Amino acid sequence: MRRLITLASLALLASFGFAREAAAQAPVKIGFLAPLSGAIAQAGKDMYSGCELYWEENGWQMAGRKLEVILEDNEGLPATTLAKARKLVESDRVNMLAGVILSNVAYALVPYVESQGIPTIYPINSADDLTQRKRPKWVIRTGFSAGGNMHPFGEYAAKVLGYKKVAVVSLDYAFGWEIVGGFQKTFEDNGGQIIQKLWVPLNMQDYAPYLSQIRKEADAVFVLALGRWTLLFAKQWAASGLKLPLIAGGTYTDEHVLPELGDESIGVISAHHYSAALDTPANRRFRAAFEKKYNRLPSFYSENCYTGARVVAEAAKAVGGRVEDRAAFMAALRAVEIGDAPRGPVKMDAYGNPTQNIYIRKVERVNGKLQNTVIYTYPAVSQFWKYNPEEFLKQPVYSRDFPPCRHC
Repeated sequence: MRRLITLASLALLASFGFAREAAAQAPVKIGFLAPLSGAIAQAGKDMYSGCELYWEENGWQMAGRKLEVILEDNEGLPATTLAKARKLVESDRVNMLAGVILSNVAYALVPYVESQGIPTIYPINSADDLTQRKRPKWVIRTGFSAGGNMHPFGEYAAKVLGYKKVAVVSLDYAFGWEIVGGFQKTFEDNGGQIIQKLWVPLNMQDYAPYLSQIRKEADAVFVLALGRWTLLFAKQWAASGLKLPLIAGGTYTDEHVLPELGDESIGVISAHHYSAALDTPANRRFRAAFEKKYNRLPSFYSENCYTGARVVAEAAKAVGGRVEDRAAFMAALRAVEIGDAPRGPVKMDAYGNPTQNIYIRKVERVNGKLQNTVIYTYPAVSQFWKYNPEEFLKQPVYSRDFPPCRHC
């Protein structure tokens, strides 16, 4: 009997060994959800390009295993995203999910991710509460928290630029609310006043009625826009004749739109965690490789995903390629530190959000082309800035009404 038990135990151990060996030979499978059609298709393609570049540079290998990526168009829609995620997890048997840009899509996917216990990485989505009050167990992000990115800029505008009164023109949706909220909190904590908030609907075709309302006593105007809204705002700002300084959230002059802007944007100061003009060895290498392959500047969409792909690779390496052990793989994702990403050092915090540099950038024309020249660096910025996380999380999430506009 004892011999039979021993033989059975050896057989069981051998079967485990064969299973591990089979897993090691099978490809690591990533399901990638991106809006490849619809209103934000270009951003989706730019996002995937960043990951693709990293994977190609590493021979489509991860932790000694072949890498297989299944790309699905989620059209930027919650229902489509959920259907494609089910297909990737339940039919394609992927080891993890990645992608997603819009906040409503990101939040809609979370219940499914949590129910499946599938490691998931959001390399772009910036909705604050994904790594604050409503943080999921199975999701991290490698991009940024919208409000967190603006905390240093509010201080900079008050202390360095010396502005006392700022008027805001922002797109009227969650990303805009959180960007404005983060800027307002630290600007007012440092003695400034937000004296006006002009919320612009996403279907707007004319900024002129909003520009005509800007209060004359403002020292500067803070704008949040991206893509087509940036192009429209820049054109109408130039035509308005307003001479106030213009400061902005980082997407306003991001490289996805910067080449299409003109001299009206020279001098705009913004804050973001990346600039293609960042002069470091890692970013020079990344920019050169990206421009060579895609014939365009890398944007924060592409850098976020390039670095996000590396975070995944580092985590897979940390668990010896055993990505099938979901709990260990998820813990490894949360523990990644990268010292030489194109954007600078990246370290995941306890909430699943990167601690990273925030750059104050100024649009300049260099060698005939516009660039976001870095004029100041805030190193190792947490999404909670200088605030105690526990105390910070007692306040509401930044919204259309919070912080309240006490000086409007």
